Amino acid sequence: MTDIRKQLLAAFDAEHREHLDAIRSALDHAGRGEIDMTDVFRRAHSLKGAARAVDMPSVEEVAHQLETLFSQILEGQQSLDEPTIVTVRRNLDTIEDLVADILNPPASQAPVQPAPASAAGPREPEPALPKADLATDTGSSSYLRVSAEQMEELSTSMHQLLTMLQANERLDDDLRQIELDIRGLRRGWDQLHEQMNASGAAAQQGFDPTRRSAASFAPRLRDFDQGLKGLFRRVSALTRERRHSSWSIDQTARQVRENIDRVSLVSAETVFGGFGQMVREIARKANRDVHVRSIGLDIQVDRQVLQALKDPVMHLLRNAVSHGAEPLEERVARGKPEQAEVTLELASRGGRLVISIRDDGRGPDLARIEQVAVERGLLQPRAPGHPPPMMDQLLALVFTPGFSTAGEVDSLSGRGIGLSVVAEAVRKLQGSVLLRPRYPHGTEVLLNVPFTAARQSLLLLEAESRMLGLPAHAVERLLRLRADSLESVEGRPAARIEIGGQDVVVPVVALAALTGSPNAPLPTEAGHVKAVLVRHGSRTCALAVNAFHDVRTMLVSDVQAIGLNDMVSGTVLMEDEMPALVLSPDRLIEHWIGNEGSLAAASPGFARWAQEEERQARTILVVDDSITTRTLEKSILEAQGYEVVLSVDGIDALHVLRSGEALIDLVIADVEMPRMDGFGLLQAIKNDPRLSALPVILMTSRADPEDVRRGLDLGASAYITKQKFDQRELLATIGQVL
Repeated sequence: MTDIRKQLLAAFDAEHREHLDAIRSALDHAGRGEIDMTDVFRRAHSLKGAARAVDMPSVEEVAHQLETLFSQILEGQQSLDEPTIVTVRRNLDTIEDLVADILNPPASQAPVQPAPASAAGPREPEPALPKADLATDTGSSSYLRVSAEQMEELSTSMHQLLTMLQANERLDDDLRQIELDIRGLRRGWDQLHEQMNASGAAAQQGFDPTRRSAASFAPRLRDFDQGLKGLFRRVSALTRERRHSSWSIDQTARQVRENIDRVSLVSAETVFGGFGQMVREIARKANRDVHVRSIGLDIQVDRQVLQALKDPVMHLLRNAVSHGAEPLEERVARGKPEQAEVTLELASRGGRLVISIRDDGRGPDLARIEQVAVERGLLQPRAPGHPPPMMDQLLALVFTPGFSTAGEVDSLSGRGIGLSVVAEAVRKLQGSVLLRPRYPHGTEVLLNVPFTAARQSLLLLEAESRMLGLPAHAVERLLRLRADSLESVEGRPAARIEIGGQDVVVPVVALAALTGSPNAPLPTEAGHVKAVLVRHGSRTCALAVNAFHDVRTMLVSDVQAIGLNDMVSGTVLMEDEMPALVLSPDRLIEHWIGNEGSLAAASPGFARWAQEEERQARTILVVDDSITTRTLEKSILEAQGYEVVLSVDGIDALHVLRSGEALIDLVIADVEMPRMDGFGLLQAIKNDPRLSALPVILMTSRADPEDVRRGLDLGASAYITKQKFDQRELLATIGQVL
């Protein structure tokens, strides 16, 4: 097969799947009258033409039959009733099978006959499960369809990056010229120094060189002084330009990375679109009436993530029918609707992909789970009258490999084994999985994974001199707790924290106690405990650490660490080429839940992790009219040890600065604010002799070059845009300014 033929077949493979998935999706909505028959007809026509272009007459024939049928429906000659939909679906399956046989011919095959494109007398062959791979290996490489708009954005951002790099090269030329000037000044100074030494020697021999020295040395000293001052000005200007250039290159590189990431994103419909039909077929075989809902399949996700989750989601949907769709008589007896409901929903929450598979069936059998756990030695038998284990502890056990509550095995059973497979797949993606009951009826499984397969946002922190990473999506809040305000609850340190408007007592556990040092005390510094508030299911815990370092988007490798087992989900490589472990938040909390007794026996005292003199913290004034932004910036800065003062606008900020209520070292201000905006505040600060030396960082959503130039011309030390806000950039900029 020639290379061009391979490329054509690969392109057709991607295109025909797109058309089939779109038609199937449209048929799913036909019952609610939401189908766009014009689009369906156009896709059948395009599919026919594409099949003709790659010389697939059998596919072209079936597509032609579908095109004719859709034309009749548009003209009112045929109704789109249930028998017709069944026939269309079987013809779509036939096309899929034909293409699969052509691209990957089996050793022996029977001819595939298309179903008649008519509503009358549909055949009843076994339905084929749709294959939803977007890119197929045709022998040499994989192909991905990319929109022209995405390629234009990627090309534009790449050209911008090249422009910035070329500008950076000019800075290198300036640096080389400054180096030459410094060498010239050095030579001049050496000559002047030799003459001064010669004058000194003449004076010792009785000559009076005073008049001559003043006449000869003074002009040269003035020239040297002027040259030195000019050189200093050039170095200062170049330093500012270099800093701005580095910032621009970093921003443009981030844009390039974002555009590249977007290219790899595809609609979840391309992989999960056929699952609704699959569940209905499974339910019909089991003689159960199930309504299947698919929500959010238009969301864009990394193709590798979707492919990794394809089998786990299929497991969960199959199990939802097995465990959730009770027989009709049982549902009626429980007062439920006769038709069971299974829902697959995808959503974006906190920058992560959340997949929910839920049913309205019996719900988890906690007594049965406990019984199986005791039989397998995962739990100790309970004494009579002793309360049962907590629900979240029991539900976490179902993800144990080989754990199953099924009394007998049939074609639909296997929730226990299926869930262990699900958990393993999700954790390889640096994600989490949670099983919980629904009220009043049913079960829900939540998968929480990143949108891209390898990179994820991490909070880098330190525990007992070890650098660790914690996925940022699991971090509810960064805390700085007064050590003397902690309470003792059942012998364990705890803190009162406001969560969701309520005063909640949260246990405080040394992170080191969960990662290999069970007797580790809570680390304290300057009378405070730094902690990360994390949540898993209904459990919330504050993990005490030695230090917070940064929040970065990093490449996470799937490497197992000796000694930490499944609490480690991967590793990242730091600047010093040393790996840092990435922890799994849900496994940390599950470990804490399962070992509360032993952890409670650990020393409840506090240890000063760094014996150092008390140092005066720098104070930063944050000016922003958004309470959300003020709170976010305050938590980030306080976690780094800064004192923070808040103002709601420019007028309020000027009052704080001029009143002397606090000694401010730096101002971080929004631009768009009521009464006085950030530009006005910056101008007022620079015009006030008492405040003019105060550095100001503008942080705003206004990213126009004119606004950036205006802010810098007014004297801003830096200008950060909120659209691409990066905590690392903010902290690095503050470090440079201070």
